[in-house]
Amino acid sequence: MRNRFQQFMYGRYGMDQLNRFLSTVALIVLVVSIFVRRPIVEIVALALLFWCYYRMFSRNVSKRAAENQKYLNFKYRVVCKVKKGKYGRSAGSASFAQKRAQMKYRQEQKKIYRFFACPNCAQKVRVPKGKGKICITCPKCKTEFIKRS
Repeated sequence: MRNRFQQFMYGRYGMDQLNRFLSTVALIVLVVSIFVRRPIVEIVALALLFWCYYRMFSRNVSKRAAENQKYLNFKYRVVCKVKKGKYGRSAGSASFAQKRAQMKYRQEQKKIYRFFACPNCAQKVRVPKGKGKICITCPKCKTEFIKRS
């Protein structure tokens, strides 16, 4: 049985983040429809489920991947606006996956290095952690300042 399902799904798109979101919203709308008792609410939930299954069983993988990427970019922009631009001014310029990889890289860098801003030009300077009190020279304006790493 499992082998047949795997053969059936071969070449089809399957689940992704957008499908997960659609199925979750459809489930929430179905629960709401129990209390609201309006047929339009059930129709909306069934339409969402139909769209989810259509995407899952689609053989046009490139279009479904593009739809998912648009969803992820939209989701990232919304999250950045909610967090008030925590990830910088160019929040919508890169994809969600790229920003997530950048954040992971920054977290790894914070374990090894300390980051300081130049008091003169605000250039960010990276120095190794645990070296004590050091004199840092800004690579941009050549201003020297003393900080504890």
